[in-house]
Amino acid sequence: MAEQLGSLARTHTCGALRPADVGQNAVLLGWVHRVRDLGSLLFLDVRDRHGLTQVIVEGDDALLERTKRLRSEFVVAVLGEVERRSPDTINLGLPTGEVEVRAKEVRILNEAKTPPFSIAEDMNVSEETRLKYRYLDLRRPQLQHNIGLRHRITMALRKYFDENGFYEIETPILTKSTPEGARDFLVPSRVHPGEFYALPQSPQIFKQILMIAGFDRYVQIARCFRDEALRADRQLEFTQVDLEMSFATPPLVFEIVEGALAACFKEIGVEVPLPFRRMQYAEAIAKYGSDKPDLRFGMEIQDFGPLFADSPFGIFREAVAHGGTIRGFVIPGAAKFSRREVDELVEQAKALGAAGLIYARHTAEGVQASAKAIGEEGIRKVLDAAGGAKEDLLVLASGAADAASKVLGQLRLQVAKKQNLIPEGKWELTWVTDFPLFDWNSDEKRWDSVNHPFTAPREEDLPMLESDPGKVLAKAYDVILNGWELGGGSIRIHDRDTQAKVFSLLGMSEEDAKNRFGFFLESLEYGTPPHGGLALGLDRICALLAGETSIREVIPFPKTTQAVDLMCDAPSTVDPRQLRELHIKNT
Repeated sequence: MAEQLGSLARTHTCGALRPADVGQNAVLLGWVHRVRDLGSLLFLDVRDRHGLTQVIVEGDDALLERTKRLRSEFVVAVLGEVERRSPDTINLGLPTGEVEVRAKEVRILNEAKTPPFSIAEDMNVSEETRLKYRYLDLRRPQLQHNIGLRHRITMALRKYFDENGFYEIETPILTKSTPEGARDFLVPSRVHPGEFYALPQSPQIFKQILMIAGFDRYVQIARCFRDEALRADRQLEFTQVDLEMSFATPPLVFEIVEGALAACFKEIGVEVPLPFRRMQYAEAIAKYGSDKPDLRFGMEIQDFGPLFADSPFGIFREAVAHGGTIRGFVIPGAAKFSRREVDELVEQAKALGAAGLIYARHTAEGVQASAKAIGEEGIRKVLDAAGGAKEDLLVLASGAADAASKVLGQLRLQVAKKQNLIPEGKWELTWVTDFPLFDWNSDEKRWDSVNHPFTAPREEDLPMLESDPGKVLAKAYDVILNGWELGGGSIRIHDRDTQAKVFSLLGMSEEDAKNRFGFFLESLEYGTPPHGGLALGLDRICALLAGETSIREVIPFPKTTQAVDLMCDAPSTVDPRQLRELHIKNT
């Protein structure tokens, strides 16, 4: 039977006691982490989110007998005196490892069933089990550390933005469906049959309206919702650090965001150099095959097309003649790869969409390429141009420039991970800028927004909106960390005519644009300042700074990749009466 806490009040957390506290009485409240029963002597480690303290029970037979009932995860209150541990039992790996508490009283506040996995040990537990018993999983020290780090990062961001003149303003959760990109989550209205609210994918329109309203610096730790496929870096509901500024320019946005991220890094004791590197989208695609390049290692993609314009190797020569190119990168130390290892590389490239992969390297007998038709002179030329050492392997792919780079970019990452070429503890932050404004949708024969339809084109590209939309570049920017997109934003369109023109290019009729965005278009007619901003993914920031590879490790109650909450058993069916009240019929 559970005992009552009564008048006992915690005097110290389980991570607080130090040698200076020796001789004091302490009350610890927490969970039993581990029990070691030595007969006439019993040790128990008591844990809370602050740490762990060793408690010793001996000398009092009645107390010893009662505490022998203790098992892992029982909730206890311990009253005792702080003592210094003997020199041979000091645990320097524990902040409280120089002291222990000699118990005078132990109250069992609640018992616990045997957990389905050990909290005390770092066991390999299936994700399904962890998420089903998330309340137990969250007791594990690593997750408690991660959630604590998330709190500190959030508080650091709030402090930073307050010091820089931002107002934290909440925007609606129940809003209008304006689908663009991912699917909206819809909420049926009970009082307006047949009509629906939508949960926001972002506060985009509202934060722009706040600029029109005169709140020139806005920020929000915003909950957002997207009905999309889940990955390691995506969830149905997520948190973003949303900000917007009036009279903003890209350099001003960069300065503010760099300061915010520097404040986050300080929470893990890292000082990041400012300003961040900047790279145009076209360069990122050409050199790294990705708009979120991982810059922690080399292996940049190079263009060798001119070397093969007159090559005896017909496949490469024809590719260049028809407007394509030959691109490749050097893998350090890979000249020693066996035939099997090289064949695996070729198959990897094919799986990523390449028609094939050609390799070249130095050997004891001279130079060698998998396509002998290139000729010895051609092989030497390309190896010299690549700048690799004799121990390196050059891989080449042909095709349209961007397509070849994107395949090679994925292969570059796979090879770097497999060959352990990515240095630990390195942080590479960069801005990727000057994205295309539009992407041609060949299925629907219209343009799509690369970012979103409120992104402003560069001033010098405005004349091409009607004549050549595909060449228009956006005043858009993403901030990238170690190959992860931390956030993206842009300078916004702030005049009605340009906004209406962009809607039209996206295939929206005037009536459709009015139905979806009429209130916003009208607001642009009432003195809208130039403005811009960005949204940072708080979950991604926290995951990377915690050293995790999945945002699920920094979210208290995440969904599975099948969009299921295993702990709550959601989604689930509802009472038919609820559906009738909402005028919904299951078919």
